[in-house]
Amino acid sequence: MKLVKDYSDYLRIERAMSQNTVASYCSDVEKFLKFFKAPAELLSAEDVSEYLASRPRLSRRSQARLLSSLRSFFGWMVMEGMIKDNPCDRVDMPKLGRYLPEVLSEEEVFAMMDSVDLSTWQGLRDRAILEVLYGCGVRVSEAVGLKMSALYLKEGFIRVVGKGDKERLVPVNDMAKEALEAYFEVRPVPYDQVSDDLVFLNRFGRQLSRQSVFKMIKTQALLADVRKEISPHTFRHSFATHLVEHGADLRVVQEMLGHESITTTEIYTHLESSTWHKVILEHHPRR
Repeated sequence: MKLVKDYSDYLRIERAMSQNTVASYCSDVEKFLKFFKAPAELLSAEDVSEYLASRPRLSRRSQARLLSSLRSFFGWMVMEGMIKDNPCDRVDMPKLGRYLPEVLSEEEVFAMMDSVDLSTWQGLRDRAILEVLYGCGVRVSEAVGLKMSALYLKEGFIRVVGKGDKERLVPVNDMAKEALEAYFEVRPVPYDQVSDDLVFLNRFGRQLSRQSVFKMIKTQALLADVRKEISPHTFRHSFATHLVEHGADLRVVQEMLGHESITTTEIYTHLESSTWHKVILEHHPRR
């Protein structure tokens, strides 16, 4: 569909969005257009509302994400002069409560680290991945895309390419450095020149997928008897929360995580307060 292809080019080139974000937005738009099988310029606010209503199983957060995709698409059409008004402007955004992500305790993080079998090369790699996800607070896409040429272990930094291809320097702690160095001793032979510069490889010497990391974390959670619903992003949330709990300045945490807005980082102060809120209620004399 040429219209979606042009929109994709706009997101990728002019908005500098990541490949994953572009794919997600375009997938939402394609499904929406296929649902009505009508030219996009003829679709109205009522059509958008009808489409959202046709997906009752979606959570409010998922509906909000879908509406954001459609609003962006129609906003681009307005900008290109294809339509006069954005129909999504007349559709109410689902009301969302404050989202507090699942967070591991420090003990649970350590238990998952210790659950990895270090007698195999895969185990050494997986331990290094966990140490980087937690010790550096990176996204899973940033971890699997991490390059050998972006490591400055002697200086104690790694260079991370985040959302919108924005680069940032992230400190590396001793545990992560040691785990990486142990993995490098058994790292598979890279498949080609491109793979040669990638840190984390699969058994074929190619780039490790995000799905593989997700599956590995689920396995280690079971082995460590961690019963929370977690993903690779849980380590990033946990790391940031533990930093704030230990007194780290919120602006420093914002810069390390690569958040554009301090508002995004402020969620970790809410997580910290929810912890002491629970403790107080559990030990309240009027409980």
